[in-house]
Amino acid sequence: MAERKRRSSRNRKLVLIAGEQPQMRQPSAKSWSKRKEEMFLSVLAETCNVTRACAAAGVGVTSVYRRKKENAAFRAAWLAAISIAYQQLELVLLERAFVGTERPVTRAGAATVMREYSNQLGIALLKMHRDSAAEAEFELPAEEIEEVRERLVRKLVRLKERDA
Repeated sequence: MAERKRRSSRNRKLVLIAGEQPQMRQPSAKSWSKRKEEMFLSVLAETCNVTRACAAAGVGVTSVYRRKKENAAFRAAWLAAISIAYQQLELVLLERAFVGTERPVTRAGAATVMREYSNQLGIALLKMHRDSAAEAEFELPAEEIEEVRERLVRKLVRLKERDA
């Protein structure tokens, strides 16, 4: 009897229920597991769609937003997954802007393929990357670089003297 109690208590975990006293309970099918978390984050990184990721992991949308709010590690992993999805989306859009998309067209009874380029997409991408492109082209004049270098050396000397 004592052995059965000990075995069953291993499968339980401590949870807070509605801010009351901590209580022991069996994990339910809705409880988070490492597998569910990995599945959710994987699908989120692929699709950038929270509802789809919840369905794939077998968790509720409300539950996932609560977990994001309460669990810093999960929140950081969520942001990383969204970042991956955003980068993939950006690559797809860049390819469409540069390569275009093929559209079937019928002219004089003959079917042909025409390549379309979206000006709206191109303009949106230009606006999005204007600042980073400007930063990449910007270079400090040599005298300013030398001044910054001298200031850094003076500061390092002061820090070394203070620590000595």
